[in-house]
Amino acid sequence: MDDAPEQPHTRPRATAEDALPGDPGKEELVARMIRVDQAGEYGAVRIYEGQLAVLRGTRAGDKIEEMLAQEHEHLAAFNEMIVERRVRPTALQPLWHLAGFALGAATAALGPRAAMACTVAVEEVIGKHYGDQAGRLGEDEAPLRERIEAFRDDELEHLNTAVEHGAYETPGYEVLAGAIKAGSRLAIWLSTRL
Repeated sequence: MDDAPEQPHTRPRATAEDALPGDPGKEELVARMIRVDQAGEYGAVRIYEGQLAVLRGTRAGDKIEEMLAQEHEHLAAFNEMIVERRVRPTALQPLWHLAGFALGAATAALGPRAAMACTVAVEEVIGKHYGDQAGRLGEDEAPLRERIEAFRDDELEHLNTAVEHGAYETPGYEVLAGAIKAGSRLAIWLSTRL
């Protein structure tokens, strides 16, 4: 398996001419981005908290605590944006509260490498998601785009850390990662809309 994860691709910036009938307007598009990103960062915090409930005090636990600290920073930034821009948070936050912790604890219970495999799977999806979002934001949203790009870089750093800590050596990695990626994509789709 290749040790270097593929960097997410960004597409050219969308313009008003690219919009199709029924597509959300600019304000709704940005509100959806902030809503889903706040939900995603909340979910990431809960995943790492679940992993720490099992792995605190271990070598992997120390790394997870470092990544959790960054996720708290990301979540705080999106919490501020939710308030500043008057964006409705996702109605699914209680579900992500439970599901995130459960995913983190379950993968950690399988061992440190499985916890790291979870990180790789989630961060791979999030890195692509953030890259796609950044590609859709124009110059009028440059500060938001720059923040999303910075957070994407942090998430890809987490992915690389997890690879260095044996994520790909997890027995059944492809199955585990595939299931987590599918769940992450579904969570993104639902949180954007609900």
